[in-house]
Amino acid sequence: MTPYEKLLIENKIWAKARVEEDRDFFHRLLKLQTPEFLWIGCSDSRVPANEITNTAPGEIFVHRNIANLVVHTDLNLLSVLQYAVEVLKVKHIIVCGHYGCGGVRAAMTQNDLGLINKWLRNIKDTYYYNKKELEAIADIDQRADRLTELSVMDQVMNLAQTSIVQRAWKEESRPTLHGWVYRLTDGVLHDLVKMMPNTPLDPVYQYDIK
Repeated sequence: MTPYEKLLIENKIWAKARVEEDRDFFHRLLKLQTPEFLWIGCSDSRVPANEITNTAPGEIFVHRNIANLVVHTDLNLLSVLQYAVEVLKVKHIIVCGHYGCGGVRAAMTQNDLGLINKWLRNIKDTYYYNKKELEAIADIDQRADRLTELSVMDQVMNLAQTSIVQRAWKEESRPTLHGWVYRLTDGVLHDLVKMMPNTPLDPVYQYDIK
């Protein structure tokens, strides 16, 4: 049996078990998607949103990319954000990074990694603007952990600087923005930062929402 064939078999086992527990499980999912949360997480296979939050299908709308970045030129991310905010009406957006992130560690090097250089440049910018604090941390693992935290906080601010979020703040006083970090060694989420609707922003980033 090949690995992909095993996935298909496990899917059938999972689906059968869900129906045995609740025969209307899939019928409800088919008719309704009303998640309260948008999760912007890392693509790392060790950080699955539903499992680490112990939530069921349908409870979290998920977008994942390398190092959980919110980039203003990323149409994929912005499309997800717009749908989650304007159609699903999510109440919370969570940016979740994780300690031990390979993307963060790669951004701390001078290695030429090809195409991903352009993506990791966003983390390098975070490093640059926090260079004094980061380079005062001698232990490389602790430095990477702190860069992970600083990057998550930057991504939360990037969300607040979008017209999508600002419009929802003005019109409906939602969503609340959260920055979390997941620790692989114990499976615990750490709450770093929370930004309430209509938090004042620097005028440079504030849109005149009509």
